[in-house]
Amino acid sequence: MSQTTFTSVKLQPALIENLTSLGYNNMTQIQAESLPHVLAGKDVIAQGKTGSGKTAAFGLGILEKLKVKQFRIQSLVLCPTRELADQVAKEIRKLARSIHNIKVLTICGGMPFGPQVGSLEHGAHIIVGTPGRIEDHLYRGTLNLDNVTTLVLDEADRMLEMGFQSAIDAITDATPSNRQTLLFSATFPDSIKTVSEHIMVDPVMVKVASSDNNTNIRQYFYKVENNKQRLVALRLLLLKHRPESCVVFCNTKLETQRVSDELNNFGLSALALNGDLEQRDRDQTLVRFTNKSVCILVATDVAARGLDVDSLDMVINFEVVRDPEVHVHRIGRTGRAGKKGTAHSIFIETEMHRFEKVSEYMEKEFDISVLPPFSILEKPGYKPDMVTLQIDGGKKQKVRPGDILGALTGKNGIAGKQVGKINMFDNWAYVAVHKDASKPALAKLSEGKLKGRSFRIRRIR
Repeated sequence: MSQTTFTSVKLQPALIENLTSLGYNNMTQIQAESLPHVLAGKDVIAQGKTGSGKTAAFGLGILEKLKVKQFRIQSLVLCPTRELADQVAKEIRKLARSIHNIKVLTICGGMPFGPQVGSLEHGAHIIVGTPGRIEDHLYRGTLNLDNVTTLVLDEADRMLEMGFQSAIDAITDATPSNRQTLLFSATFPDSIKTVSEHIMVDPVMVKVASSDNNTNIRQYFYKVENNKQRLVALRLLLLKHRPESCVVFCNTKLETQRVSDELNNFGLSALALNGDLEQRDRDQTLVRFTNKSVCILVATDVAARGLDVDSLDMVINFEVVRDPEVHVHRIGRTGRAGKKGTAHSIFIETEMHRFEKVSEYMEKEFDISVLPPFSILEKPGYKPDMVTLQIDGGKKQKVRPGDILGALTGKNGIAGKQVGKINMFDNWAYVAVHKDASKPALAKLSEGKLKGRSFRIRRIR
C-alpha cells in the first residue's frame, strides 16, 4: 500500500508542523482511511486494534476543530480503563503541543472524587475518562456536556464487555444530538452495531485488516492431553525461552491468580492482573511489569486493556480463546514498533475447533508445534534483573523524577545505568534499580533527602 502523508489532509499548519517534529510523517492505515471523514465532520466507526494509530486519528480531528478561546468542554473521549484514558490524554497533549492553552483533563474511577470536582470547576476543553465516573459526575451535576461537539468511544467493545452500556446511554443523552460521534473498536460484535444505530447518524465504516499488523509475530500452537498439562506446557515454554517480559492470557480472574501463584511456587517471577485488584495494587502491578522487575504478567483480556509495553518479548495464550478477533488482538501485544515477537497458544482436543477458527480467520495454515523436552523442568526458575523501590512521596510532595535520580547517583551513589524506569503518582513514586544495586540504592534513598525531606522507602516483593 502506498504511503499517505499527513500533509495530504486539511490540518492547520501548526498541527502539521508539530507532527513533523514528532516524526509523524506517514499515516497508518487507520489514520489514512478515517481521518479525512473525521475532518469532514462525519460520524465514523473504525475497526482496528491497539497500536494501529487510532488515537491520532480521532485526536487530530478533535484538535482541528477545537476553539481554544471558548473555554468549555468541546470533546469527550470515553475509554474502558484508567490506564488507557491516561495514555490517550498523554497522546492528545503531545499532538496539541503547538496550540497554546489547551486543557485536557482525565476523569476516571479509582481516583478521589473531590479533586476532580475542583478540576472541573476550573474548566477544560477536552475530557478523557471512564464511563462510570463520567456518569457519576453527570448525576451529581458536577459535569456539563452541553457544548460537546465531538464524542469518542475508544475500545467500545471492551466498554460494553465491562458492563458500561447504561453509562454510555446516559452520557450520550447528556450531549447535544448534533454532535459528531466517533467509535473505535478492535472487534465488531452485534452489541456494537446496536449502540452505533442508537447514537450515530449515517456513520462511515472503516475496517483495517488485523492480520496485516502481525507480520513480525511468529505463532506456535501446542496441543496437550488435559487441563493439568496446560500448566506443565506453560512452565516448559517459560523455562525454554526465559522471556524478560511476557503476558500470559487467561479467560477468568480466578485462573489468573491460580496460574500466577503456581508459577511463583516454581521459582518464576509472576503477578496476576485482573478486575478484582484495588486501583493502587493495579498501579503497582503494572509499574513492576513495565519497569521489568517482574517478568510475567498473568492477565484477563479486560484487565490488560490499555497496557502499553513497547518491547513485549512474548505472549502466551493459556488456552485458545473462542473469538479469533480477540486472539489477534492478544498476540498483537508483541512484535510492535518493528520488533520481532512470538506468540504461543496451548489447547486441548475439545478446543481444536478454536484453533481451526483462528487459522481460518487469519488465512494461514498453522502446524501444531512440539513442546520443549520435559528435562527442562529440572532447570531452576529465573528472576528479573531489576527490582522496584517504593518512595512514600510523589507529585503532591513536589518530588520529581530528577530528584530521585539525583539522590541515587549523587556522591557515593549507584551508576546511572543501574537506574531503570521512574513512575510518579500523587503520593508515592516507584523506581526500578538493578538487583545488584538494590541494597546501596535503598540505603542512599533512606539516609538521604528528597526536596529537603526524608521519605519512607521500601523494596516491593
